[in-house]
Amino acid sequence: MQRIQLEAAKAVGKVVRDGRNLTQVLGETLRKQSSLSAQEKGALQDLCYGTLRYYSRLNFILDNLLQRRVQETPLRCLLLVALYQLQHTRAGQHAIVDQAVSAAKLLNPAASGLVNAVLRNFLRRQPALLEAADQNEESHYAYPQWWIDMLKQQYGEQAVAILAAGNEHPPMTLRVNARHTTTTEYQSLLAGEGIASRIVGPEALKLERPVPVERLPRFEDGWISVQDAGAQQAAHLLDVQNGMRVLDACAAPGGKTAHLLESADIELVALDKEEERLQRVRQNLQRLHLDARVVCGDAATPEAWWDGRSFQRILADVPCSASGVVRRHPDIKWLRRPEDIDSFAAQQARILESLWLLLAGDGKLLYATCSVFARENQQVINEFLSRHDEATRVALPAADMTDGQLLPNEEHDGFFYALLHKQA
Repeated sequence: MQRIQLEAAKAVGKVVRDGRNLTQVLGETLRKQSSLSAQEKGALQDLCYGTLRYYSRLNFILDNLLQRRVQETPLRCLLLVALYQLQHTRAGQHAIVDQAVSAAKLLNPAASGLVNAVLRNFLRRQPALLEAADQNEESHYAYPQWWIDMLKQQYGEQAVAILAAGNEHPPMTLRVNARHTTTTEYQSLLAGEGIASRIVGPEALKLERPVPVERLPRFEDGWISVQDAGAQQAAHLLDVQNGMRVLDACAAPGGKTAHLLESADIELVALDKEEERLQRVRQNLQRLHLDARVVCGDAATPEAWWDGRSFQRILADVPCSASGVVRRHPDIKWLRRPEDIDSFAAQQARILESLWLLLAGDGKLLYATCSVFARENQQVINEFLSRHDEATRVALPAADMTDGQLLPNEEHDGFFYALLHKQA
């Protein structure tokens, strides 16, 4: 386990010190550590995600245990990982400490005494340290202070539930491919494999507990995909009909692209500006036996890729802060800065203006983000509507939305949707 602790500490350091993306860092680590068993890989992932999920809380506790601050070195990150284990895993406390001491010796033999002293001091002072951590907002909620303040200003008392949801383990939800089977029929298939599930949407099945995709019946045959129930609302809200020409802008990794193609017989263009990410789109379409025109291009500069033919429907799933999906990507909390929100909003406005020109008269555009910040959502839409008399916002039928905002809860992540109609 000391090897797992050490690799987790290095990965966490690359995120918080170097500003790297956890998904990429973990991918690199697992490729280098190819000899790890599936169980060890799962443990490594849990330590990375858990440590980053509670990063500010663990930092607060560690600073109260150290006589002087240790910089964001592998040693400090090792202590953070061990503190996470001591509070949030079932492993024996003394085993965790002993493994961390052994891991520290691999980093710096002289540091093993410090690690031993700090962790044993934590075990002695744990109740008082946790009580003190709860008195500090940034530590209590495990978010940056600016994030907490922004949500409280926007949502008031509701902010606490949003913050808490972002620290929960995300559900595993499936999207049933209606071209192959029905939701109830596939639920029966799952039950036959001993996998319990609950219907949470027209094609959405939430699993009682996550399972490897290899255990899912007919996964390789394209019968189902893994997709959050909130993300699945996009295809329904856009209301595509047979024969329509549809653009999925910012399409990667292709979940919403595939759902649109599963919903109707349409001509679909899947656009993304990163060729590497488009490979995921192609792989998903191939597994699901679906066909689309995949184009590498920037949604904000259509003159470089558009063929001049308008679209009856456009899905603008724009880049955003991803503040609604932090339980799946806890590194986002520590990589984002307050000024990023305005930068995203400016980028979103540029994309929306560019795509609007491609929409046919009487067509509809669905603006989508996985953000809970109004600056990226309602404010972008309101500013756009103030500039375009030919645009009207269509009321959405979803009962669990407030002004287009879907807040994260046990059923789904956080999303925002605004459906715009273009006057003929």
